[in-house]
Amino acid sequence: MAGHDINYLAVSGVLSQLGRKGAPPYPPANILADFAGGGLSCAFGIMMALFARERTGKGQIVESNMVDGSAYLATFPRLAAKTSIWDRQRGDNLLDGGCPFYDVYECKDGGHMAVGALEPQFFRALLDGLGLRNFLSVQHDPEAWPIMRDAFKKKFLQRTRKEWEDVFDGKDACCTPLLSYAEMEAAGYEQRHAVTLTGTPGLTLDQDMTWESMGMDPGTGGEELLQDWLGWRKGRQYDVKRYAVVKIDIAKL
Repeated sequence: MAGHDINYLAVSGVLSQLGRKGAPPYPPANILADFAGGGLSCAFGIMMALFARERTGKGQIVESNMVDGSAYLATFPRLAAKTSIWDRQRGDNLLDGGCPFYDVYECKDGGHMAVGALEPQFFRALLDGLGLRNFLSVQHDPEAWPIMRDAFKKKFLQRTRKEWEDVFDGKDACCTPLLSYAEMEAAGYEQRHAVTLTGTPGLTLDQDMTWESMGMDPGTGGEELLQDWLGWRKGRQYDVKRYAVVKIDIAKL
């Protein structure tokens, strides 16, 4: 059966956890299954196989698929569904939009602020910034959440996003501006490596390519890598047919 990101999320059970209360589940674009459950999980499997080869001297086939990869990524909400963290219907829980101190709020100018004040000290700092200390004692009372959410909505609508940024700047309230890619690019935001190794650092990222790229055609750079890594040359050790490398069998005398 053919499928795409949304289908892999659907049959893995992950999609059932995503979305607002009273609305159909919705997928987070194609980030979760394609890139995380698929690409990243497969890359991790390849790395494990390489480590195993160092110990055993033997290679092996790496089996990976986007359904199982997505299910693995969603281990926490699956297990949390049997606890008070996630045992209510979708959109009514602590981390899925049901909680007023873990949500996104619109500001006076149409911008948004993201709130993630889960811990008591962060929640207290949030309330101080909003001027709503009366909710301090009912943070984890779901019965008080609708009233709390309504109060938060009204407060955030009283100021612009920039004004709220100034209020919470430097404060441990887990309250941050929601930035768009367009404004980040215009401000010269630097895209960085997800992981940095001090001994073998990655190549410097071309910042012009981090915001706009046409991608690569199949096989781009492959011939150069084969020559650099293995000393192979096209026409001698291999040929290319329909973007695939075909090894040439060399008869032994």
